[in-house]
Amino acid sequence: MEINVNGTVHQVDAEGDTPLLWVIRDNLGMTGTKYGCGLAQCGACTVLVDGQPTRSCVTPVENVVGLSVTTIEAVEEDPVGRRVVEAWVKNQVPQCGYCQSGQVMAATALLKQVPQPTADDIAAYMTNLCRCGTYNAIAAALRDAAEA
Repeated sequence: MEINVNGTVHQVDAEGDTPLLWVIRDNLGMTGTKYGCGLAQCGACTVLVDGQPTRSCVTPVENVVGLSVTTIEAVEEDPVGRRVVEAWVKNQVPQCGYCQSGQVMAATALLKQVPQPTADDIAAYMTNLCRCGTYNAIAAALRDAAEA
């Protein structure tokens, strides 16, 4: 089947019910998207599918045929994604960093939908988990990215 990842159409040899996460990592060799819980709870595997944050660990690859998938490897090609990454660096958000690719993807989707999010918007939208507890830094980085 063919899937569009980061603007490139890839021919992938995978069963239709294979989670998108494993196709991205194992078939395409893009390892920025992380495996966390495998239950769509933590968000480490978040990618954008047609601009919507999507938990790739539970999304069958067949569900993204004909859609556009964006991973952390290409998020900076989008001006909003670039602002998010710059704000993440400025605010030194990551500690261990494991969840951060999913956090950046979710933050990019939020700012594309709500360019000037309130504290309540951020709290409601940013549901990805961070074991290091960098939530205050994430919110600060989102505010900076919105102002940029």
